[in-house]
Amino acid sequence: MRALADQGEVRQLEAGEKVFSAGEPGSCMFGVLEGRVQLSWNGDAGHEEIEAGDVFGAGALVTSDHRRYGDAKALTACRILVMNREKFLFAVQEAPMFVIELLGSIDSRLRQLKDCLRR
Repeated sequence: MRALADQGEVRQLEAGEKVFSAGEPGSCMFGVLEGRVQLSWNGDAGHEEIEAGDVFGAGALVTSDHRRYGDAKALTACRILVMNREKFLFAVQEAPMFVIELLGSIDSRLRQLKDCLRR
């Protein structure tokens, strides 16, 4: 993902700064290059921390008229990569292993959430 940062838009965030809010339209996904981001839904009933190397908001790339399900905010100072559908498709073409890493990140997060819900 760091190699893709040279090609894409990178945002600097301060701790506490919002990335997006629930209900907002979404047209891009994000990759955490440095720092930590918190995703929360149903107020703060559910939350998840995203760390460097992970992605979030990928649903916006596959769903037309996408609306964000929850809130995302920086827990620490962060650098995040912003990828719209066009940049994502370019990344897939230029670095096919990116998709494998992306799927691995999403799979790992889903397994962690599943384990948390069992408790």
